[in-house]
Amino acid sequence: MRGFLLIPITEFWFDLQLMKRIGVFCSGGDSPGMNACIRAVVRTGIALDAEVIGIRNGYQGMLDGDFIRLNSGSVSNIIQVGGTILKTSRCKDFLQKEGRAKAAKKLREEGIEGLICIGGDGTYTGAMLFEAEHGIPCIGCPGTIDNDLFGTDYTIGFHTAVNTAMEAIDRIRDTAESHARVFFIEVMGRHSGHLALQAGLASGAEGIFIPEKTNEMQLIVQRLKNRKRKKAFSIFIVAEGDEEGRAFEIANEFQKSFPETETRVSVLGYIQRGGSPVPEDRILATRLGCEAVQFLLKGGKNMAAGIIGNQIQMTPLQETIQKKKDVPLDIWAINELLSH
Repeated sequence: MRGFLLIPITEFWFDLQLMKRIGVFCSGGDSPGMNACIRAVVRTGIALDAEVIGIRNGYQGMLDGDFIRLNSGSVSNIIQVGGTILKTSRCKDFLQKEGRAKAAKKLREEGIEGLICIGGDGTYTGAMLFEAEHGIPCIGCPGTIDNDLFGTDYTIGFHTAVNTAMEAIDRIRDTAESHARVFFIEVMGRHSGHLALQAGLASGAEGIFIPEKTNEMQLIVQRLKNRKRKKAFSIFIVAEGDEEGRAFEIANEFQKSFPETETRVSVLGYIQRGGSPVPEDRILATRLGCEAVQFLLKGGKNMAAGIIGNQIQMTPLQETIQKKKDVPLDIWAINELLSH
C-alpha cells in the first residue's frame, strides 16, 4: 500500500512513553476477571518497555510497602482463575489524608510513577483523591460484579456473576417445582439492580425486586391474584438492597397476601463473586487492561477505562463516581410482561 509506513511498536512508544515503572493493584470486593486484567496490564507494560510492580492487598499494600515485580511468567496461567493473585482488601487508613501521604511516600521510594487501579467506586474515589493530593497518575479499570459504575456498559466480573446466579437459580427451581414452593432468591446488589435484573430475566423469574423500582410487591400481588392460570411454584429474585427489604422481609410480606403458599428464602451470597470468569469477562478485562496501560504511558491520568457500544472509552474518575448509571428498567418491564 503506497504511503503506508510501518513503525515497530517499541520504537513508536519509546518516543511517547513518559514513565518507566508502573504499579497495578486490586481494591474492594473481588470479581471474576481481575486476574485477566492484571495479566493484560503486565504484558502490555512489558511490551511497551515499562516495568510493572504488583501491589498486594490494595491500598493497604501501598501503606505496607508490599510490592512485587511482575514479569510475563508471573501472570502465566491466570486468565482463567477467579479472584486476584494480588489479593484485595479495604483500607481504613487510606481514607485519611495522612494515610494517603504515607502511601505516596512508599510508591516514590519504589520508583512507581503511575497506577492501574482495578476495583469499584471506592477504589476510584481513593485514586482520584490520591492523584489530586500527590500527583501520581491513576487509571481505573472497573472490577465489580454490581455493574454499577458510570462510564462503561459492563464491569469486569458482571457477566460471570450473572451466569453463576442463573445456574444456582436453575437448581433451586428444581426443588421449587418438586415441592410446589415459592422461592425468594437474594442476589448481590446493595445499591444496584443490574445483577438481579439480568439473572432474573435469564432464569425466567416470576418477579424481580430491585432498589430502583418501587411498589413491586403491590404490582406482583395484584397480577398473581388476577391471573387465570394457576402455577404450583414460583421464583422471585431480590437484590440485596431492594427498597422493600431484603429477601426474608419480602417473603414474609408476600405470605401475608398468600397465606396458603409455602415460601422459602435462599441467599446466594459470596458464591456470586467466585469462580472462573466467562469469556465475556476475560475479553473485557484484557481489552480494558491493555488500553489502560497505553493511556497511562502516554500521559493519561485521573480517568477510568470502560466499554460503551463495544468501543473502549475513557471517562474522568469524578464522573464515574458522581454520575449514576441507569438500570435498564425495560428488562423489568419485559420480565413482568412474560410473567402474566
